[in-house]
Amino acid sequence: MIQTIRKAWGVPELRKKILFTLLILVIYRIGNAIPVPNVNVDMLRTYLDSMGTTILGLYNVMSGGAFAQATVFALGIQPYINSSIIIQLLTVAIPALERLQREGGEEGKKKIQSITRYSTVAIAFLQALGYYFIMKRANILTQDNVWVALVIMVSWVAGSSFLMWLGEQCNEFGVGNGISMILFAGIISRVPTMVSDMYSGLVSGSMPWWIVAIALLGILALIVLIVFVNDAERRIPVQYAKRQVGRKMYGGQSSSLPMKVNMSGVLPIIFAQSIATIPATIGAFLPAPTEGSFGDAVLNAIDTKSVLYLLIYFMLIIGFSYFYASIQFNPVEISNNLKRNGGFIPGFRPGKPTSDFISRVLNKITMFGALYLGVVAILPLIADKIASASSKTVTTLGIGGTSVIIVVGVALETVQALENQMLMRQYKGFLD
Repeated sequence: MIQTIRKAWGVPELRKKILFTLLILVIYRIGNAIPVPNVNVDMLRTYLDSMGTTILGLYNVMSGGAFAQATVFALGIQPYINSSIIIQLLTVAIPALERLQREGGEEGKKKIQSITRYSTVAIAFLQALGYYFIMKRANILTQDNVWVALVIMVSWVAGSSFLMWLGEQCNEFGVGNGISMILFAGIISRVPTMVSDMYSGLVSGSMPWWIVAIALLGILALIVLIVFVNDAERRIPVQYAKRQVGRKMYGGQSSSLPMKVNMSGVLPIIFAQSIATIPATIGAFLPAPTEGSFGDAVLNAIDTKSVLYLLIYFMLIIGFSYFYASIQFNPVEISNNLKRNGGFIPGFRPGKPTSDFISRVLNKITMFGALYLGVVAILPLIADKIASASSKTVTTLGIGGTSVIIVVGVALETVQALENQMLMRQYKGFLD
């Protein structure tokens, strides 16, 4: 990776792209340090620490800690991500959007992007409204009137919209995917705090040294596993029949149909975590039950460190992996495209036999990818559970499988983008 960045830095055009991307990230970090007015940040941080096992904790991680500080970028890039996912799902459910995506061409893509932007603003407004009422209910606001509410909510909606614009600018003039780079910067910014907490726990004796050693080895093992699975794919051989057009002969070539093991990325984990934490989030807003009562037993059962939560979380990841794979990869459509272009899979007739074979392969690959995502998501939670049981005080390692997948995936994607840019400029390699 370092060698790739060093070579890219030697190309003037790529150097400008890298500097532009760094400028975007610097602006993002500056915005993360500017709080909105009339909010007691210390009280908010304490409140969200107690809500760390709910969906609010997930938002705080994805925003790079800005959510707990009520900064201008407190909502982060989450509204845009949610809007993109919703529009992507609606293109499958609504025929008009599906036709616009398939047959609309460049103009259709622009219309879908415009719909996504407007949806982002609407979702950001709803999230800002909910966040404001959470702070109002917890008496975190230093002043409370209509104008204060308007200033706070407009600041958050404008900040989220500005981040969306920064991501699009990074896509056009920078390196890699702008939205992914913003997520990457937010997660990486929490690493110094995590290391400091580990060191403080090690020095004070509240965290045994062997837990820290196992945590570091576990992170390295997760990174190796993610790198290995990220590029893993099943290649189905495809043969194209020869056909004559005029005096020229076309076809007769061998190719392959690549199917990535983890084609759904980190989205199943985000979906599953959002849904699995809903009971704990609702329980956190209800009055605390007396110890030993039925309500206390229910809260312990739905807690994000309970065995029941881990099982539900794992099953939801598998379910969403299959759901997202079925949306992204349509065996019938691929079979029809192969048949239309004179291609076939050796040993299977074009049409239904080909689509059935692709479906079987897709189910097997999706199962492996779903188990991989489940293991990566569950292992850090189990490690937290063991650390809390082995320590003198309640200990959280602060390591999430979602964060590791995003960081490693974005790093690999950015390096691949740099290599592709350099390959386009090295014509000598094509002539050798």
